[in-house]
This record gives sequence, structure tokens and C-alpha cells, in this order.
Amino acid sequence: MPFDTEARAEVLKQFKVHESDTGSTQVQAALLTHRINQLQDHFKLHKKDHTGRLGLLKMVGKRRRLMAYLKKHDLDAYRKLVQDLGLRK
Repeated sequence: MPFDTEARAEVLKQFKVHESDTGSTQVQAALLTHRINQLQDHFKLHKKDHTGRLGLLKMVGKRRRLMAYLKKHDLDAYRKLVQDLGLRK
């Protein structure tokens, strides 16, 4: 399940901090969240894909570290991102 260009562009447009932003913490976390959501749908169909599940867990860990960094350095941006992505209830 490839990460198509249109979906990536849409996520970039929604979460970019400045005009040419492609690698800020907010964008990285949003892209990871989008990919994680895609993989969750994949695992509903392919329950025995353990290698893919390992990759999913690595992505979740990376997103967690990015979110911790953002929380430490820019609390307002962290709160906005959590709300926009719907990560915590």
C-alpha cells in the first residue's frame, strides 16, 4: 500500500508551518499518523503480516518521540497538533 503523492501533498498543505515546509516536526508527525492509519486498515485484512506490524510499531515509536520533542519545545503547537490529528481523547 504505497503512500500516494496526492495524500502526501494534502497532509503537507494542512500541517506545514511555512511555505516551503516539508520536514518540520508537525509535518513529520502528521505524515506518520496518516501512514499509521493506512497500515491499521491493512492489518484488519492481513492479520498474519508480522513483519509489517514490526514496521508499524517502529512508526508509532518514532511519532511518539517526535510528539515528545514538540511537547517539550512548543507546547501550543503540540496541543494544536494533537487536536488536529485526533490522537488523544
